Amino acid sequence: MRFDKVIPTDRLKPYIRYFVISENAERQTYKVFPSTSLVIGFQYKGRLSTWSGGEEANLASAGITGISGSFKLFTNTANIGTILICFTETGLAQFTSCPAHELFNQSISLDHLFESSKITETEEKLSLATTDVQRISVIEHFLLSQFREKHTDKLIVKAIDLIYQSKGTIRIKTLNDALHISQSPFEKRFRKLVGTSPKKFTSIVRFQSVLRDLEANKGLTETCYENNFFDQAHFIKSFKQFTGQTPEQFRHPS
Repeated sequence: MRFDKVIPTDRLKPYIRYFVISENAERQTYKVFPSTSLVIGFQYKGRLSTWSGGEEANLASAGITGISGSFKLFTNTANIGTILICFTETGLAQFTSCPAHELFNQSISLDHLFESSKITETEEKLSLATTDVQRISVIEHFLLSQFREKHTDKLIVKAIDLIYQSKGTIRIKTLNDALHISQSPFEKRFRKLVGTSPKKFTSIVRFQSVLRDLEANKGLTETCYENNFFDQAHFIKSFKQFTGQTPEQFRHPS
């Protein structure tokens, strides 16, 4: 299995965090934890499915997954090859007029957002590509063909910066006060551009901070209090919501 990150061309860097080329020779079911990126995926070989309520549903070979409030389960066929496009927090708006919050908790076919002919053309080119360089070139060409430079909401960009600076512990009222905006219009603008509410976004940022601490082998008590949880019970409940596991189970899987 491989999972290689590729930095996009300078023209796309403000909007695309990175590309991923992922290949797996074996059939596998795996969890994807919540992150702050919306993700487009093109399967250039093999297929992908998702699980909900114990039922498996096949996904389109070109699709997009919005921000989610909990982990998702995916299964890939053997010998799968995928290119992922991981957007920056506000990047999707430069390529489609679809409000990002409409994709929350969704994994849908890409033709809901873009012309089917463009997607088919891109998939045909990917099927002929034989190297990673060629595949990335195909994807960048697709993105640039859809690019419509738009004004980025600087207030929302500032809000995102403040949330990251606090590692997701800032209160929404504190954000509103710092940005001199009332809660309702702020939330509407944030959800449309980012893909979820400010409150949910901050909780995901804090969750990602917790993951980094656990992967760095910090103690559970230290991780709990460094990320501003009131107590370990609250910490465990929040972590389990995002992963389906307690922190101890995550650190020491059976």
